[in-house]
Amino acid sequence: MSKVYFSTWRGEQINNIGKPESEWEISAYNLPVEYNEHAHSKAFIGWDGLALFNPDVDVVRLATEYAAQYQVYSEACGRCAPGRWGGRILYDLLDKIARGEGVVSDMDHLKEVSKTMQETSKCEIGKTVPTPLLDLMHHFEHEFMACIVEQKASKHYHMVDTNYIAKITAPCMDACPAHVDIPAYIEGVRDLRFDDSLMATRQTMPLAHTCGRVCPHPCETECRRTNLDEPISIMELKRLGADYETDHGFGFFHPSEQKPSIGKKVAVIGSGPAGLTGAYYLALDGIDVDVYEELPVLGGEVAVGVPEYRMPIDKYNQDIEAVRDLGVNFIPNTKVTADMMRQFENDYDAVLVATGTRISKKVYCDNERKEIEGYWGAIDMLDQVNLFVKYGIGEHTDLTGKTVVCVGGGFTSMDVVRCSIRANAKKVVMLYRRDEKTIIKNTTYEEYHEAVEEGVEFIFHSAVARMNDENDVLKSLTVDRYELVPDPNGGRPNLEKIEGASFEMECDYLIPAVSQSADLKLIPEEWEIERTSWATIKTNGKDYMTSRKGIFAAGDCEYGPMTIVNAVGQAKRAASVMARYVVSGEITLNDDEIMEDHLRKLKVYDKKEKIQGWLPGLPRQHSEVLTVEERRDNNREVKYGFTQEEAMSEAERCMRCYYIAMVAH
Repeated sequence: MSKVYFSTWRGEQINNIGKPESEWEISAYNLPVEYNEHAHSKAFIGWDGLALFNPDVDVVRLATEYAAQYQVYSEACGRCAPGRWGGRILYDLLDKIARGEGVVSDMDHLKEVSKTMQETSKCEIGKTVPTPLLDLMHHFEHEFMACIVEQKASKHYHMVDTNYIAKITAPCMDACPAHVDIPAYIEGVRDLRFDDSLMATRQTMPLAHTCGRVCPHPCETECRRTNLDEPISIMELKRLGADYETDHGFGFFHPSEQKPSIGKKVAVIGSGPAGLTGAYYLALDGIDVDVYEELPVLGGEVAVGVPEYRMPIDKYNQDIEAVRDLGVNFIPNTKVTADMMRQFENDYDAVLVATGTRISKKVYCDNERKEIEGYWGAIDMLDQVNLFVKYGIGEHTDLTGKTVVCVGGGFTSMDVVRCSIRANAKKVVMLYRRDEKTIIKNTTYEEYHEAVEEGVEFIFHSAVARMNDENDVLKSLTVDRYELVPDPNGGRPNLEKIEGASFEMECDYLIPAVSQSADLKLIPEEWEIERTSWATIKTNGKDYMTSRKGIFAAGDCEYGPMTIVNAVGQAKRAASVMARYVVSGEITLNDDEIMEDHLRKLKVYDKKEKIQGWLPGLPRQHSEVLTVEERRDNNREVKYGFTQEEAMSEAERCMRCYYIAMVAH
């Protein structure tokens, strides 16, 4: 809800011209009325209309500046004349009018070109740039005509007190926590320029191998192709550039040239996705980075938690080597203590805590005791399995003849049950309080159905009530059943226990994978760093500095257990802020980051949009997957990835949905 002077955003018609501000109608959308804590916005203009927050907006110059962005970003693909040349004509004519040199026929020409671009441009940026311009010319034609008739510049044309800040986005980019330029890397695949594809990914996502394999791909949920038929297979297309780089033995395709050292030094605690990402972008900015890792291997939970069949360690190691290639110094086998942190404040210009969450939480059932043989935390279980499978460290996990019950409903629990299948367990069961639809939402459709194919039994609407042991050896579980009861007030249905439906099941291992918590003993108590209600490190979620100056946090230890791509997105932002902080001592967001936050609140994707001008029914490509017989007793990678032909066919389905948004303040 936003207070606006005038709005056509997403079809709303709000006209408060001539009304006292106390009577202004409110917009239904979360428009960026405040640009940041220091500046009020004057106007917002984008692919789906515009909003004015101030009566004193120069609408002619606003239109001109917006048309100029089409030239600045050069995002037109060049495959159609309207998109390639139409934007240039719009800008030239609007600037001519804004200068006071226009003629009446220019207005007709502007409207004609705008409508032609909307109807015939091949990609969305060409179709949508004219939309707010037509709105302005329709509702404020008198201001355009005044410049023409009186042959005078628009009222603020020569003034420099207004900033026009633009941002390129797309529904998929907006949904991605790392804001990867997805249309660009898909276009690289389509054009068989896998180097360009990888560099586009690494602009904001250094772990291309990893997130091309184990990302929950929220981008696909907000892909506009979903409104037409099926979403683009965005995640699988991402790995192609990384695999190309690795398989051909090239050097690393970094997104930009590394800056010379600026003489500043940062410590990163943890070498998981957040730590690696923070180190990568800090190093690109010319900052010296030391990464401390408690484990004997690098990579954090992806290395020891994500199974080999999902994330081959040689591929993940290539992502790590891309970070090392920038001169990042890794220090494994080093558990950072509070005393070390006190010293780090003196030795480093800033510290990024990215320690993750590696303590398994309890199920909170009766008789739940760690000393019971067979009670095995998910993190400890996955550590044992993957350290041996991936590195030959420790002992082989053999569950032959055993019944394994995992309690969970997320990626960690999926890894537990599928690893148990591969360890030859007799029976593997997952208990989950919610339903099948929710578990798919928490993970992915593919992950859930591959687990079912491999023999995992899922019991939904269930929870462990009690662990039953004999002399501290687990023998069975008492399990309660639940049902969803509609809320009489129309809210979310309540999960209520079904009396008399509880049952007992044999169990050799109970593995809780309900969530994890952070071990924050490394934070000196006297620092009094603020914590969240989840006992993680508190930041404002925008710049990722803690309540202690110079100490930043990102990833699971800041937010709680999250996806890899969320950790990457946080750490990328933290690194950007830190790079400025170590030079200036100030905490600031740049315009691109401010606009990212505004657009995510506004929501770029419109699930109700009717897609026109594209051929529907083009089937989504599916890469070959190992059969159940080929995969259930080993750790071979399950997905082969696309062939070149499959990749090109899938990339051709992309509708290249770039949009331009701009704020005047």
